[in-house]
Amino acid sequence: MAAPVFLCPRMSLQALFFDAAGTLIRPAEPVGQTYARLASRHGVQAAPDDLMQAFRAVWKATPPPLHPPGVPAADDDRGWWRGLVDQVFARVLGAPLPAQTLDGLFDELYQHYAEPAAWSLFPDVVPALNDLSRDHRLLVLSNFDRRLRSILAGHDLTRFFEQIVISSEVGAAKPHPRMFQAALTAVGLERQDCLHIGDDARCDAEGAAQAEIHFFAVQRPESGLDLLVQKVRAGAYSGLRSALL
Repeated sequence: MAAPVFLCPRMSLQALFFDAAGTLIRPAEPVGQTYARLASRHGVQAAPDDLMQAFRAVWKATPPPLHPPGVPAADDDRGWWRGLVDQVFARVLGAPLPAQTLDGLFDELYQHYAEPAAWSLFPDVVPALNDLSRDHRLLVLSNFDRRLRSILAGHDLTRFFEQIVISSEVGAAKPHPRMFQAALTAVGLERQDCLHIGDDARCDAEGAAQAEIHFFAVQRPESGLDLLVQKVRAGAYSGLRSALL
């Protein structure tokens, strides 16, 4: 990922849009281990490392959900996740799982990742949100579904955020401009008054650039939310390129 992109001195920063997975939260257990452990309960044996590699490959190759404007998925994008899990196991095992086996395994995986305990917070999250929420409007802007609200609530994070904007309800996923427009509409501000914070080069960095919204790249340990707070409080914007330039 490119070096962190930040705002320019003339900007009046009022609202911060935070990505969720990879920025605020991360799986408490490696995905491959979780998939392997739950699969074994359904008589499916696969190595965690193989599942992890397959997950990364399928995730990268699978287009994110996209629905017509104003018509989000009726199933909260559950079907999209089922298709991804199906492809992951087919890639590792060399053939698709029987439908009955896949149904049971997917239901358990889907519910697992709905639990707050399945996720952990990065250590810099709560201190940064405590600081920044004092004088900025904070939103979550995430490629996720409605499970995210209970996950964030379980970690006592919802108190910081004015709104949680999720792709399954918008009907499009970052980097689609509809996601960023949804956040701008929610705060009722101009794009130059907002900053997006995220860890993904395509979804977050490219999406913010296309939407002409300033961006800060999370690249722990070099560039975490502690650095974000330092930059905001010091007004140390010189030397860092604006996404709008």
